[in-house]
Amino acid sequence: MTQTNYLLKGTCLPDGSKSDIEIRDGKITAIGAMLPKAADAIEIDLTGSVVLPGLVDLHTHLREPGKEDAETVLSGTMAAAKGGFVAVSAMANTSPVADTAGVVEQVYALGQSAGFADVFPIGAVTQGLQGEALSEIGAMADSRARVRIFSDDGNCVFDPLVMRRALEYVKKFDGVIAQHAQDPRLTIGAQMNEGEISSRLGLKGWPAVAEEAIIARDILIADHVKSRLHICHLTTAGGVEIIRWAKARGMDVTAEVTPHHLLLTDESALSYDPIFKVNPPLRTQRDVEALREGLADGTIDIVATDHAPHPAEAKECEWQEAAFGMLGLESALAIVNQTMVATGLMTWEAVADRMSHAPARIGRYTDHGQKIAIGNLANLTVINPSQSYRVDRDLVASRSRNTPFHEMDLQGVIAATFYRGQPTYLNGKLTPQGGR
Repeated sequence: MTQTNYLLKGTCLPDGSKSDIEIRDGKITAIGAMLPKAADAIEIDLTGSVVLPGLVDLHTHLREPGKEDAETVLSGTMAAAKGGFVAVSAMANTSPVADTAGVVEQVYALGQSAGFADVFPIGAVTQGLQGEALSEIGAMADSRARVRIFSDDGNCVFDPLVMRRALEYVKKFDGVIAQHAQDPRLTIGAQMNEGEISSRLGLKGWPAVAEEAIIARDILIADHVKSRLHICHLTTAGGVEIIRWAKARGMDVTAEVTPHHLLLTDESALSYDPIFKVNPPLRTQRDVEALREGLADGTIDIVATDHAPHPAEAKECEWQEAAFGMLGLESALAIVNQTMVATGLMTWEAVADRMSHAPARIGRYTDHGQKIAIGNLANLTVINPSQSYRVDRDLVASRSRNTPFHEMDLQGVIAATFYRGQPTYLNGKLTPQGGR
């Protein structure tokens, strides 16, 4: 595919310095003030914007194969590009489940042909996500998709012996088990966070301990076998403290927080609108503050979207019957800007770490998470942090419309996304760049 060359003018790097960036043949070839424009380059004025290394999401539900009414790899990666992401990790709870080399290779190939972002399939830990027999972990690791993250997300790997065997298995190729921390026996019929509001609404509560008990157990198992463990969508203040305790002792655990858990609380459920029904549930303001603090001080390693699209009929029903999950890709960076940067809790350098460097490192994605430096691939995300926009569910790129932020004003507008040196999103328009 023919490469177009670009000169990005007036950007601000993560360290706060103002600089132009030249992109040639897909790579960054010059960084500096007042760079001259080459005759064959297109100049783009990005004054007032911050440029970050391209965002990487370790937790995305793309639904394909089998659930294309909610999302496809194409529509999901379009949403990713619109949100500033150049790589996404596709969870395994598809139909059929991504528990074989054939399925992960199919998802990988669909991402390559879509041309909006790299798609890295996540393999199931157990066959059919049933929590019993291990899946084809070795075959998926050796496949063309080169899977390094394994998760039964949506389900907890509840049997400690199965969890131990999985952790031991992935050590062979430096893999990681990403755990959905939810004790199923403590959450039977649970609908939202257990607390004052669940009591008022008469909805079955989801206790924090159901998450924290699994986190503590698996940290100890992973440390025992000296394997890598990643905790998906952390939501509780107690969970943050457990992770902090483990890291202080040198245990090899990482954790993620979602944008919606940084912004929303269980008070949203007072509307009885199932758009706010999510797994794990929205927690209290105290939990939100602990999550923000944990992300700021590095206890929580990354922000991951847990982008979970659903068709209208799965959400436009009574709360108890509605599906868990909400969209996240297109609004993630704006929410992090609004909750963490604008409040002074994090710098843009820290955002670059939590949303690019660290997720790429955890996933072992060697072409991503690179610093903005001469010679590196031009995977870039550009945001105007001072500009606000009103979320409109009818304008999202996703095939589904279940965003909890509809009609909210968010601070931070994506100005451009460059994937391997070419814009996938620019001036409000999406443009595929073809396969690699």
